[in-house]
Amino acid sequence: MTPREALQDALAAEHAAVWVHGLLGAQTSRSADPSLAARLDEAYTAHRDRRDRLTDLLVADDAEPVAALPAYDVPGDLATAAGVAQAALALERGCAAVWATVVESTAGERRRLAVEVLTETAVRELDFRGTPEMFPGSSSTRTAVGPGQEP
Repeated sequence: MTPREALQDALAAEHAAVWVHGLLGAQTSRSADPSLAARLDEAYTAHRDRRDRLTDLLVADDAEPVAALPAYDVPGDLATAAGVAQAALALERGCAAVWATVVESTAGERRRLAVEVLTETAVRELDFRGTPEMFPGSSSTRTAVGPGQEP
C-alpha cells in the first residue's frame, strides 16, 4: 500500500468515526451517564481533528481527499450505556487497525503522526472498557504484561 492510499484509508476511517461518535453521543444521556457522554465528546473531537489534519495533508500532496459517506453501519445494541460503550470500543479498534497500516506504509512525520494516533487510540480503548494490547491496531489479541509477568 502506498503512503497516500494509507492516508486515504485513515481519512475514510476518521470520517466514519466522526459520524458514528456523533450518533453514539446522541444515544447517551448526559444526566444518566455524564462520564460516558464526556468520553464520547472527547473521542468525537479527537477524530474530527484527525479528519481535518488528514484532509490538509492530502490536499498539500495535491490529492483529492476521500469524501465521507452519507451514513455508516453502527455495531451493537445502542439501547444501553454498555452497548454504546461497546460500539465505541469497536470503532476505536477499527480505527487503530487502519492507523497501524499508516505506520507500516509511511515514514518521517507521517509515521510519527500515526504512532501518536495509535497511542491515543489505545488510551481511548481503555476509556471504553477495552483491555491493553501489546501492539494496538494489530491483529494480535495478546494483552500487555507488566515487568516480571508471564505473557
